[in-house]
Amino acid sequence: MKKTLFLLVLTLFVFFAFPAPEAKAFEPVSMSLLAPIALKAAQVAAPYVIRGLKNFAKGCVKVGKDMVDIFRLPIGLGEVLFMAPFGFLKSGIRNIVLGSVAPFKLCLHTLLLPVVLFVNVNI
Repeated sequence: MKKTLFLLVLTLFVFFAFPAPEAKAFEPVSMSLLAPIALKAAQVAAPYVIRGLKNFAKGCVKVGKDMVDIFRLPIGLGEVLFMAPFGFLKSGIRNIVLGSVAPFKLCLHTLLLPVVLFVNVNI
């Protein structure tokens, strides 16, 4: 209880002692002059941004699949140890191999996520 109260007081002190800086607006003339240029730049960049987000979504799906594949290792061990007499040996060995490789694939695909925003990487 004492630690919780101390952390609460410390957190409140940090938030109230160091407030967020105030936002400062540009001058209205510069904003009105640069707005049409910014709109044209956004229209030109839109297809590339959309393509990058699509590639990022595909990369996130790969990462999710790799996270699920990690659970193949214990499933494969269970198949090899307990279900081998019933014909699950081949499936168990396959699941053990895929489950053992999955963490490395997960690391690779996670590290490639920022790259696929700009370049289409098919791994």
